[in-house]
Amino acid sequence: MDDLDRAVAAIRDGKLVVYPTETVYGLGADALDPDAIERVFDAKRRAREKPISLAVPDAESALSFVRPTEREREFMKEFLPGPVTILCEKRDAVPDVLTAGRTRVGVRIPDQPLALKLLRRVAPTPLTSTSANVSGRASVMRADDLDDEIRDAATVVLDGGETGGTGSTVVNVERGEILRRGTSADAIEAWLAAEE
Repeated sequence: MDDLDRAVAAIRDGKLVVYPTETVYGLGADALDPDAIERVFDAKRRAREKPISLAVPDAESALSFVRPTEREREFMKEFLPGPVTILCEKRDAVPDVLTAGRTRVGVRIPDQPLALKLLRRVAPTPLTSTSANVSGRASVMRADDLDDEIRDAATVVLDGGETGGTGSTVVNVERGEILRRGTSADAIEAWLAAEE
């Protein structure tokens, strides 16, 4: 059994996996399993009022979990897969613990071959999409640099080499608002302005 097989088995078992994205390493678990999501919060020592995004292999897969508007669909076509998290109205399948009780959830489709392979293998289950670090510490670009707490909490670490280093841009397309600037922020800003 290779690392990818082990990672898929771990996710299905409610366990945690570290996986690379094009930005930083992410901490993955079944994003529909409240117990698995709690494990992510615990491993990161993350405040429960801070929502966590979900990752899927393609925009079509996202439709099972969110209700995107026409404008949000256009945005997804333009920018995903890529270093972007888009906030969309969540469907009932998405547990409140993931979104800290909010009605929107961040959707991420990473542009990284190993991440996409993992996401396709676990589909239709989405994964949590949050940086693989203890809250307050720096995000990690190399598997070797993972916090001990994260390494201990994860059943499998998928090493995809060095990542890009800048977190994803978080955007609320409906409001035309960038909530966190990352890679592609300027292009996203231009698109939002042009689409108004």
